[in-house]
Amino acid sequence: MPSSGLNARVASNARARRICAVSAGGSDFRFGAIAVGRTDAKHRSKDKSSEKTSEWQKTSKYDGKLYGRYGSASGVDPASLWPSHAQLDDVVAEENEWRPPLDVMLNNIAAKQKEETQKRVAKEKLIAENMAKMPKMIADWRREKRESKQKLKEEKARRDKLLAEAKERFGYTVDPRSPKFLEMVAEIEKEEKKKRKLMKRRLREEQLAIPVTPPVSSS
Repeated sequence: MPSSGLNARVASNARARRICAVSAGGSDFRFGAIAVGRTDAKHRSKDKSSEKTSEWQKTSKYDGKLYGRYGSASGVDPASLWPSHAQLDDVVAEENEWRPPLDVMLNNIAAKQKEETQKRVAKEKLIAENMAKMPKMIADWRREKRESKQKLKEEKARRDKLLAEAKERFGYTVDPRSPKFLEMVAEIEKEEKKKRKLMKRRLREEQLAIPVTPPVSSS
């Protein structure tokens, strides 16, 4: 990111204080804090090269807290607390993600409204198509219901006819689940199949026997 762009983004004092707070680990310190005339050694910045210094006292977060509380008396160089270019880039990226510019927000809102409109139009189209198909669906359902009812009626009539024929043949009412009745039904079906086959053959023979009248030639 060009330095001019970064300087423009951190021009205001309030934002500069926020970015410095991020660099200092979240401390809300103030530049130009009133220096304490006499500061204890434990409140001054530690020698980071010393082995006696704890690791947490070597961090910029610790220095930021010292400078925010004691100012220049802490011995902390304020320039060392200023965020690096990489940290500034992170802050700017975070702000762009969570607080995008107005034009980006408006574009996002427009895109979301467009998507919702497309979904609504697609749903309305599907409903309209289904409504258009409804009369045919109802007609098909009624036709299937009539056919099913007619089939059940025919099956019942055939069953009653077979039971009557079995009673006439055997002289008593036969259980439709009995082997005797099932054997009789198989025999009748075999005869009916034979009759249908014979009828089909006769019909074919009759069609072949019909003389073909030749067309009259015009002379």
